Amino acid sequence: MNDIVLLDGGMGQELIRRSPDAVTSLWGAVVMRDHPHLVQGLHEDFIRAGARVITLNTYSLTRPRLAMKGAPDLFEPLLAKAGELAIAAVDAMGADVAVAGSLPPLVGSYHPDTVLPVEEAARQFAEIAAHQADYVDYFLCETMSSIKEAQGALMGTATAGKPIWLCLTTDDDDGTVLRSGEKLTDAIEAVKGSPHLAAILINCTRPEAVDQGIGLLAGYGLPYGAFANGFTNIAEDYTPGSTVAKLSTRTDLTPNAYADFAMRWVQAGATIIGGCCEVGPAHIAMLTQRLESAGHRLRKAL
Repeated sequence: MNDIVLLDGGMGQELIRRSPDAVTSLWGAVVMRDHPHLVQGLHEDFIRAGARVITLNTYSLTRPRLAMKGAPDLFEPLLAKAGELAIAAVDAMGADVAVAGSLPPLVGSYHPDTVLPVEEAARQFAEIAAHQADYVDYFLCETMSSIKEAQGALMGTATAGKPIWLCLTTDDDDGTVLRSGEKLTDAIEAVKGSPHLAAILINCTRPEAVDQGIGLLAGYGLPYGAFANGFTNIAEDYTPGSTVAKLSTRTDLTPNAYADFAMRWVQAGATIIGGCCEVGPAHIAMLTQRLESAGHRLRKAL
């Protein structure tokens, strides 16, 4: 039996589902300004479901993304609000859980062609990490689609001096390569000595792709894991600035079906498990049940 860190699920899609407002390309970020109780409530629902880690709702809060949508002034206020709402949820629940920072692709997800030069990206990631540092126990550099993107994120985030969990997104049809086409193993080799790198994960790809790639994370002396999404696939015309209306949700990825995948990842040595887009509190509740029934101990940190 293993100690398993159980992450939460995806924030953005669930907040869009709960919000009365129309979907925007800023995903769930503006919900913190317009309906902050929804964000805190979702954090609390993930805690009730059994998550030992909740993640800041900051996935679309980068300067390039906000500038693209004419909302640069939201950067600092919403980063602070995200931290406050996560801490408020932990306090309201009286829960012994960790809080993870979320550092996303700076320009857009799934598009390695938009990645900034490493030094410029590092400067921007360092700024984001500095705003999150007071609220979090460690950082998730999420949905990194290329080696260059991962290097910039790690270099910048390391300036905050806290553990970093690097989350790489792989091709939906071939989980052994990143969305850039670079080998997953080459990416790990390129970053494995980075300061404060504490774990490697696969995220925001189909669970079938995680099945293909999870075994490749072993052998590097780092804990590893995965949190997959529930999209049918990433549409070719899903470009930076698009809304999630271009992405369709699977109907077959029930909480039990997702847990079947996750239990295979645990059997492959994964010790960090959670969910990404379209994986909600019901999925995390099922994971809690399945993991505990198998005798695993759920933890908030490694």
